Amino acid sequence: MKKKIIIISGDPNSINSELIYKCWKKLSKKIKRSIYIISNFDLLRKQFFKLGYSAKLTKVNDIDEEVLNDSLKIINIDLNFNNAFNVPFKSSSKFVIKSLEKAHKLALRKDVMGIINCAIDKKLLSNKNYGVTEYLSKKCKVKNQSEVMLIFNKNLSVAPVTTHIDIKKISKILNKNLIYNKIKTIENFFKKSFKIKPNIGVMGLNPHNAELRKKSEEVKIIIPIIKKLKRNKIKVKGPLISDTVFINEYKKYNVIVGMFHDQVLAPFKTLFKFDAINITLGLKYLRVSPDHGTARKLILKKIANPLSLFRCIKFILKFGK
Repeated sequence: MKKKIIIISGDPNSINSELIYKCWKKLSKKIKRSIYIISNFDLLRKQFFKLGYSAKLTKVNDIDEEVLNDSLKIINIDLNFNNAFNVPFKSSSKFVIKSLEKAHKLALRKDVMGIINCAIDKKLLSNKNYGVTEYLSKKCKVKNQSEVMLIFNKNLSVAPVTTHIDIKKISKILNKNLIYNKIKTIENFFKKSFKIKPNIGVMGLNPHNAELRKKSEEVKIIIPIIKKLKRNKIKVKGPLISDTVFINEYKKYNVIVGMFHDQVLAPFKTLFKFDAINITLGLKYLRVSPDHGTARKLILKKIANPLSLFRCIKFILKFGK
């Protein structure tokens, strides 16, 4: 039984088709034959034409259909699109949701190594605080909010405890169980995939958190849970000082866990640019995505960097089920 990789073409108003083409040109024939792309056949063909790309596309009904040549195998999401890139919001939303639903069902199969979703504007999922991480976690019925958004590079990974929520809500959502479950999921992943107990740094929430003010989240929540994690033989240290840890101290850790999204993603992307992938831990299958957005300002400029998508493919080939 040949294992398959599913790539979701994602947001139609994006650089995704450019990245798919550029990656496809780099892959070996053997790897190409394992890849199936969930998209709209006519839309992808129109986008390639607009970009001036020449590529053979083959429409298939399912991943059971073998295609012996090197064409891009498209599992068609049957919708009508009049434009190549200027796709209306409602059509884009319907397309993205149908694509994710199809990928979720396929990912549960034993002959699928994992899924990759290209960039998606999370507004298309009809909830401004609801990204693909949360969408697939709900589909997989993940319990205790133990799913994790892990931004991975071989030299360092980062993970936010809270993801797509407003800053003003973070302190209300943070609690000991939430932090504990996230860090336990991270440790389990590193033990299973890399056969190591990771060194995990845990950041504080507040500015100058080393002052340890009595009513601060560091004193009430973060320090007690770090002590509990240590009692359970998990290698953690913190709370780390947010404004200095990414100067040099980060090199001591396999993972740095922050309390909110941009606290860890902004410095991480400054360090590693496009050389990273987004992995959702805690699902029933392996899901990764490029660590960047839709980059609508770059559409048709043909300068988008495919490195992150290429890294996603390589990661699934190495660690997929």
